[in-house]
Amino acid sequence: QVQLVESGGGSVQAGGSLRVSCAVSGYRELRRSVGWFRQAPGKEREGVAAIYASDGGTYYADSVKGRFTISQDSAKNTVYLQMNSLKPEDTAMYYCAAKGGWWPQLQHSSYAHWGQGTQVTVSS
Repeated sequence: QVQLVESGGGSVQAGGSLRVSCAVSGYRELRRSVGWFRQAPGKEREGVAAIYASDGGTYYADSVKGRFTISQDSAKNTVYLQMNSLKPEDTAMYYCAAKGGWWPQLQHSSYAHWGQGTQVTVSS
């Protein structure tokens, strides 16, 4: 059974940094993607970043390029999202998700397995 557990959310002032983590269990296939998504109240779920387990390839939404970095620790089966230069508009519930394959990287409907989410709040 595939399980994803997010942690590390919290509150920070604009310009600050946070790192959220996603522990993946029960999914040993390396030809898989793990993506980070976010959803603010009243808004659609938005893809933020994705990483391909087998080669570490990454993909980012334009809104976070240069500020967010996705990475993985294969030994710990954990994917991280380092978020720098945070803005109030980054405030959302952040979810990690996993699927087989790579394309399309940030289409949330293509992801089969989801975590419960962790809240990130950025104050101005």
